[in-house]
Amino acid sequence: MAQATSAATRAATRAYRTEVVRVQRLSEHFLRITVTGEDLVHFGPQQTAGQQVETLPAWDQRIKLFLPRADGSYPELGLFADPPASIMQWYTAWRQLDDTDRNPIRTYTVRAIRPQVPEVDIDFVIHTEADGSTGPAAGWAVEAAPGDELIVIGPDRRAEVPGGGIDFTPGSARHLLLAGDETAVPALCAILEALPADYTGHAYLEVPTADDVLGVETGSGVLVHWLPRDGAELGTRLTTAVQHWAQTRQQQSSQQPARDRESGQQLPEVDAEGILWETATPEGYGEYAWLAGEAGVITGLRRYLVKEVGLSREQVSFMGYWRQGRPGA
Repeated sequence: MAQATSAATRAATRAYRTEVVRVQRLSEHFLRITVTGEDLVHFGPQQTAGQQVETLPAWDQRIKLFLPRADGSYPELGLFADPPASIMQWYTAWRQLDDTDRNPIRTYTVRAIRPQVPEVDIDFVIHTEADGSTGPAAGWAVEAAPGDELIVIGPDRRAEVPGGGIDFTPGSARHLLLAGDETAVPALCAILEALPADYTGHAYLEVPTADDVLGVETGSGVLVHWLPRDGAELGTRLTTAVQHWAQTRQQQSSQQPARDRESGQQLPEVDAEGILWETATPEGYGEYAWLAGEAGVITGLRRYLVKEVGLSREQVSFMGYWRQGRPGA
């Protein structure tokens, strides 16, 4: 007889077999897919184990969407074996598949977690190229209907060892700068909704059009600023907003604590094809910046905050969610 898996041996990340229950068009470029599955009662960040609540804080929890092939099928990689294949095992097997057999896998962030239902919301950005095409994930989302199957690879909150996937780590900081483009909007909204009242600061969300301004509430003191491009070049609204934030900050406080001023720091040089990603935990600092979106824009903002504004690298988490000119999500 097989023995039950203990929390000590349970993998922090696992595959969930889910089913689409709702499809909701939020705006011109945002589409929400709600999935359900009996095992989603265990889905969520590890620090929420045992919490019996209607909703869990999603923060910027990353997940993998194990999308079906064109015919709706999935390759057999041991995701639901007993015991299931490890991440290294199934990913290696997936990489070794022929191109015709390999299904798409994309990284997304969770918008909301409702373990008692159980349901998870995933928001998709829908961009259509000039030829009418979309990326694999957006293409699947546009065609999704209740009853469709989707495999989600994400955290098991019963595990004793955290599996990661959360990059919003403000540490001791309580004054925030949050900035991102439309690909970061789901994570930013989830963060804002989860923030306690003692956080202050500003959140800047650049979106394609005014129609993409979504409703989001926060119990914190963080002010939310939507920045519709409406034809402007990607990243220009966001860059201008962050520069204005820095100028206002300088005017309000002409002298920061010595530890908060580290201009002249050396930043790592990264291959032009690389996607930059670094999580900071600013213990001992009062300010924290979380930046996510197009890699070139976000890298420029991070460099500006560290080299020009004087924030420490330990105060800035930045995630290149995508790179302009590469295939879409």
